[in-house]
Amino acid sequence: MKNMDGKQVELMAPLKNYKSLNAVLGKTDAVYFGVESLNMRMYSDNFKLDDLNNIVKTCHSNNIRAYLTTNIVIYENELSLLEQILDKAVEAEIDAVIIHDISAIQLVKEKGLNFHISTQANISNSRTALFYESLGAQRLILARELSLEQIKEIKNKVSKVEIETFVHGAQCTSISGRCYFSAELCQSQDYSANRGKCVQPCRRRWRVYDDQSNELLYDGVFFINAKDLCMIEHIPKLINAKIDAFKIEGRMRDPIYVEEVASCYSEAINSFYENTFTQDKVKDWLKRLNKVYNRGFSTGFYFGLPTGREIQREFDGNISNYKKIEIGKVLNYFPEKKAAKILLTAGNLKLKDEIFIIGTHTDTYLRQEVKSIQIKQKRNLTETPVITSSKERMTIGITVDRPVKKNDKIFKLEKQK
Repeated sequence: MKNMDGKQVELMAPLKNYKSLNAVLGKTDAVYFGVESLNMRMYSDNFKLDDLNNIVKTCHSNNIRAYLTTNIVIYENELSLLEQILDKAVEAEIDAVIIHDISAIQLVKEKGLNFHISTQANISNSRTALFYESLGAQRLILARELSLEQIKEIKNKVSKVEIETFVHGAQCTSISGRCYFSAELCQSQDYSANRGKCVQPCRRRWRVYDDQSNELLYDGVFFINAKDLCMIEHIPKLINAKIDAFKIEGRMRDPIYVEEVASCYSEAINSFYENTFTQDKVKDWLKRLNKVYNRGFSTGFYFGLPTGREIQREFDGNISNYKKIEIGKVLNYFPEKKAAKILLTAGNLKLKDEIFIIGTHTDTYLRQEVKSIQIKQKRNLTETPVITSSKERMTIGITVDRPVKKNDKIFKLEKQK
């Protein structure tokens, strides 16, 4: 993935847990994630601090760069914890930490860590960008409220520091997530968006009155529920703007989402450099992206100020008409045969069906085409009978591409009527 100036354009995928990491191996250049403290997604699974060495080792053995997010507002009583986390990051040989608090910048410089300035810093102009460059930052994650033209101006005025922007995922209706709506409602700074525990009140229905005219402006409408960012069709424009890294938002999303989004954007980037980027491919990528979690798509601020069309007013969550349906679980795995015995509890299976085997208490993530079906001694079946009752069960055998574990759950993505 080479940029116009010869540098590599980096694709970054979000990690929720080990399952997400397993989902993006071979599909991304870098990943970013948090540990159990001091990150902006405290409701995510997050990794244990003691896992850091293993995560980075796994990433590096798969030619993936690993970035640790420690980008919340830091309070006095948390400085020792921050130092403990950064010491562990040094030990693990993390590629960079994502930060914005000045105390964190001072500490990472003392410890010799590479650092990226978080979008929380709201870098919106070249003088601010040059200030952080002078502090020694390797990369700046620009404010999400910038247009593509403004991004180009900043990129042209910095000398060494890299520029990173978001290309896909949830958008905060506030300024780069620097919002106190959640904290005010919960009457606690712990639930501020700046502390990683936002309860997302912007995703709710609200009634709004004009206190002067007593006019009801909004009556139970999701009027500040921003659609998701989707820049897949504009990847050529972003690459030509010499942006150094494209970030996918989604550290709260499941591994199916992370894998599909990373795959689409990786394909789009490669297609551009191979001169095979076409509108037919864009249509296919959009079709695939619409199958996983989304609130509808917009281009954010890239091409001008968002309008009411960029707000999802009808629904607060996923509008995809595909749903993840649990159809069974793994009973046993036979490594010598590369096969699994599974208990089918809903629907049926056909040859060439796509299934997802995901661990509940394990790290399993496997996206698998059904290549064989066996029921008792009957081999070479093309499909199973349909299970129509919650009391029905069926034990079948299938081949699998990678090891799975007992009690791993089996899912299909099914279109809803």
